[in-house]
Amino acid sequence: MKRIFFIFILLLSTVFIFAQTAEKLEEILNTGALTYEKAVWFVMEAADVWDYSDLPQASASVDPSTAFRVAMEQKWLPRNVQPASPARMDGISLLLMRSFGLKGGLLYSLFKNPHYAYRELVYQDIIRGRSDPSMTVSGDDLVYIVGRILSGFDEQNRISPHSIKPAGMYTENR
Repeated sequence: MKRIFFIFILLLSTVFIFAQTAEKLEEILNTGALTYEKAVWFVMEAADVWDYSDLPQASASVDPSTAFRVAMEQKWLPRNVQPASPARMDGISLLLMRSFGLKGGLLYSLFKNPHYAYRELVYQDIIRGRSDPSMTVSGDDLVYIVGRILSGFDEQNRISPHSIKPAGMYTENR
């Protein structure tokens, strides 16, 4: 009887984990114009850039403000963006290229700026349809673009895996 009760509790606890993830994805999808903070959080979670290996809580999630701060420190976003400002296609393109470690053409490799990141994603047919570098990114757009990157992702196209420790999230005893 104790085993059945234990299995029931274990199965019940996993339902809440998936519901929380689905809830966050649902929130992203229902957003008309994403802020940079939410977009950065989603992209960095999808790119799996966090290194939780030596942190005490390996299953913890990084909050959007920490993700935005780390992306700014890594120079994965344009210099003048604010967390609450609407995410633009060119800024998100730079974030995608840098966080997924995608290779680019000559001009992107030299300058690594949002304009050439956008042009590279259009050239690689990741961004499709009518778009403009200055247009705001909706939740649907971002999920679609990240899905295109992940569906065509191979290790040959990646520069090197990024592994970032979410500093400030935990205190380490060293």
